[in-house]
Amino acid sequence: MGYKTDWFKGVFPALVTPFDTHDQVDEAAYRELIRFVLPHVNGLVPCGTTGEFSYLSADERKRTIEICLDEVRASRKDIPVVAGTGAMSTRETVELTAWAGTPARPARWSWRPISSSPTLTKCTTISRP
Repeated sequence: MGYKTDWFKGVFPALVTPFDTHDQVDEAAYRELIRFVLPHVNGLVPCGTTGEFSYLSADERKRTIEICLDEVRASRKDIPVVAGTGAMSTRETVELTAWAGTPARPARWSWRPISSSPTLTKCTTISRP
């Protein structure tokens, strides 16, 4: 049930999410990281599978994705941003995937909820448009 796209090829790093000494997302460091990798990649994956997503609230994850989109827009480089929307629960995965699936955020990448074994129902729920 797969299909090929013209835009999904090349290097798409899952960005690490830097934290400050107060365990908050270090926005300045994150923006610096994005600017550093932008000239060398074909796309970006904020909140991917580098591990920090499990320590961020849904609002923090949304903000992290928005920061990435802001930096890509500011760079005027036309590359896709694939929002990582996998989460610890099916409910949160579905909510983040729905939020990320808008014209401003057209691409998203999800994985099965980590908290339990996947079932057909969970996978079907997450994959619905």
